[in-house]
Amino acid sequence: MSDYPYLDRIHSPADVRDLSRNELPILADELRRFLIESVSKTGGHLSSNLGTIELTVALHHVFSMPEDRIVWDVGHQTYSHKILTGRREDMARLRHYGGISGFPRRTESEYDAFGTAHSSTSISAALAMAVAARDRGEARAAIAVIGDGAMSGGMAFEALNNAGTMKDVNLLVILNDNEMSISPPVGALSGILARLMTPYQAARRLGKKVLRVAPPMFDLARKVEEVAKGMVAPNSPGILFEEFGFHYYGPVDGHDLDVLVPTLQNLRNAKGPQFLHVVTQKGQGYKLAEADPIRYHGVSKFDHRTGLPEESAGGKPTYTRIFGDWLCDAAARDARVIGITPAMCEGSGLTRFAREFPGRYFDVGIAEQHALTFAAGLACEGYRPVVAIYSTFLQRAYDQLIHDIALQNLPVMLAIDRAGLAGADGATHHGAFDLSFLACVPNMLVMTPADENECRQMLHTALCHEGPSAVRYPRGKGPGVAPEASLCALPIGKGEIRRRGRKTALLAFGSLLAPALEAGETLDATVVNMRFVKPLDETLIASLVREHDLLVTLEENVVIGGAGSEVARVLDALATRPKLLRLGLPDRFIDHGEQPQLLAEVGLNAAGIVSAIHSAQKDKQSLT
Repeated sequence: MSDYPYLDRIHSPADVRDLSRNELPILADELRRFLIESVSKTGGHLSSNLGTIELTVALHHVFSMPEDRIVWDVGHQTYSHKILTGRREDMARLRHYGGISGFPRRTESEYDAFGTAHSSTSISAALAMAVAARDRGEARAAIAVIGDGAMSGGMAFEALNNAGTMKDVNLLVILNDNEMSISPPVGALSGILARLMTPYQAARRLGKKVLRVAPPMFDLARKVEEVAKGMVAPNSPGILFEEFGFHYYGPVDGHDLDVLVPTLQNLRNAKGPQFLHVVTQKGQGYKLAEADPIRYHGVSKFDHRTGLPEESAGGKPTYTRIFGDWLCDAAARDARVIGITPAMCEGSGLTRFAREFPGRYFDVGIAEQHALTFAAGLACEGYRPVVAIYSTFLQRAYDQLIHDIALQNLPVMLAIDRAGLAGADGATHHGAFDLSFLACVPNMLVMTPADENECRQMLHTALCHEGPSAVRYPRGKGPGVAPEASLCALPIGKGEIRRRGRKTALLAFGSLLAPALEAGETLDATVVNMRFVKPLDETLIASLVREHDLLVTLEENVVIGGAGSEVARVLDALATRPKLLRLGLPDRFIDHGEQPQLLAEVGLNAAGIVSAIHSAQKDKQSLT
């Protein structure tokens, strides 16, 4: 007999719609058990997915996807959605090379209405789909499911501000509130509100129609309604969303299908912008994740019975850990040092800093633009702000980087994590573009450490620099060079030759020094650790030109506009110009997988570098 008799019956959302109300909780229980077992084998996001199981089941029971559109904000809570939309068997390869993504993707399924992975985009996309439905005269729903964390992003409020003025657009925004402490209205009262919603809506419409003929009475009724809402939930955010122009309902228990289903059925045909506040618990149904939802937010493979992770190879510290320890050391020496993160405390390695220097730690929420301008303001007042940010999220604050930091030449330091290929999170999280968009900004100092010790020294160098700076380092562990306790600022814009060879010189930027050294042995090539993308070591490049026939640049960044392009610019100014081969990430989005697999795929491992050079030497047209 199957362990999942109800789940075995689900091959598409139509099968969920066919279930009775009494069968839905059984399906949710099976989904929860399957998810825990499945994610323990593949790794992935766990707590967020366990918290949205009942909501996902209710949505697929009430609405008709893919005709109805549902946009999941961030998308790290969509594993149940993937399973209910015919991808259960594919979960065995979740986030693995060649397998399905951990986020919604339009190319993966017709049920993924919008590709997501970055925060606070859902309301904008769903509003556009609602506008399209209105203009085409289509009676389909448009739903945005957004977490309370994502609501800290300004883009969400920009969309609310726009949507609230469109009274003829049918949009449902569902706030998935999974704070650890929930407000008193959750529980029996939420069930009462759900049952009363249909007559309440009818009475509200009738009251408006009748009372509009007497404006004073209408104003009085509106005020009474607002007061009544305040009496039911005096601390509710409902009034805020009502002021944006939405009809607010909730909060309701997001794990009670007897409440969720009738509530969504009532809202399915509601007209205009609607806002449903659902309260859930991250990690729901798995006691370990309930007790520590942060630890179980993103997990590697683990034993789901004990919660213990699989043994990891090696004891080398990650670059993230190197940064976190360095920042604590820097703060202990200099009271001006401030740590800032846009909602990535654990991921960016700031947990220890937040504990030891709480007065100098600022988590500004999912607000990258604000983070950079906040740092700029602190720099104006004499502080030394350090912004810990993922490469892919720095993209969201490019204007602030240029206008507020670089233009004013302020000493704001960017510690850029997840630079290059980030692994299992895939194209949405690869740090593929930062060298290109940083190198073109005036006043920027851009450094790329090749190992753990160099990362620590570059962080110190950046902090000493009187201007904007960036140190970009990859996800995970380095080659194993133990960081030195002593710190010494590196000479700005100076690289170093790590291997002497003949005819060919490999100019490695950051993480690709290790495969460059390996390739250099095969090719008998000179290998250079360039260290700085901006400013480049033009003197060193000129000397390499005199001694080599071919220069090869290596970077874990897109080739277009990257470090290789900067080297080409320098070579163009020289009287004697050797052949140049630029190797880096190709002009396409790269899928998810383990970092070594992805580097091999794009030819940036040692074997790929050797092969590319041999091919280029045979095909002279590929050289510039």
